[in-house]
Amino acid sequence: MFPCRYNGSVLTRIPSLGTIRRWTLLAVAVAILAACTSPLPDGFRLKSANERKTTPDFTLKDSTGATVKLSDYKGKVVLLNFWATWCGPCKIEIPWFMDFQKSYKDRDFAVLGVSMDEDGWESVKPYIEEHKINYRVVVGNDQVSQLFGSIDSLPTTLVIDREGRIASMHIGLVAKNTYQKEIEQLLEAPKDAPKTGAVRAAGSELAFVRPN
Repeated sequence: MFPCRYNGSVLTRIPSLGTIRRWTLLAVAVAILAACTSPLPDGFRLKSANERKTTPDFTLKDSTGATVKLSDYKGKVVLLNFWATWCGPCKIEIPWFMDFQKSYKDRDFAVLGVSMDEDGWESVKPYIEEHKINYRVVVGNDQVSQLFGSIDSLPTTLVIDREGRIASMHIGLVAKNTYQKEIEQLLEAPKDAPKTGAVRAAGSELAFVRPN
């Protein structure tokens, strides 16, 4: 995979057209295979609620200029997705997340996208409009990245429980139904009882890496 290089607070990438085509085809192939996988992948195990870590809080602006604070989502199950408009695996996942937003929005669930595009809203606003993204999107920065231990690969996606704790973390492209199983498990857990969820070990299928 070709790297997304990180210099200071900006991402730079200079792939050739042939490289883009090869990785696009590979991403599509991986997505098809992943979507056909029913069980949770190897390396995932159930964790009790008291083993989860509290999600770092941040405050950013959405495309309308409104303030978005992650901690305001407490009480909901949240899919937090770090992505970029140029990221092939991200483009595969976004329609899945739009489906989740539509299917589960009335069950205390929300998707929140954090774009890591270096030119910010210049690229992100047209992408939102073109693809009719139905969930909130904010533009991230290096400070937010560092809160999560440095987001070096895209996509990076967290599934957060109702108490604002990280139930799972995925780096790279994984199966749609992996997310779906995790979301439904958290939504179905009693609000006043301990909850369990899948947490990430190593080895998701495809990610764009931005080395230090």
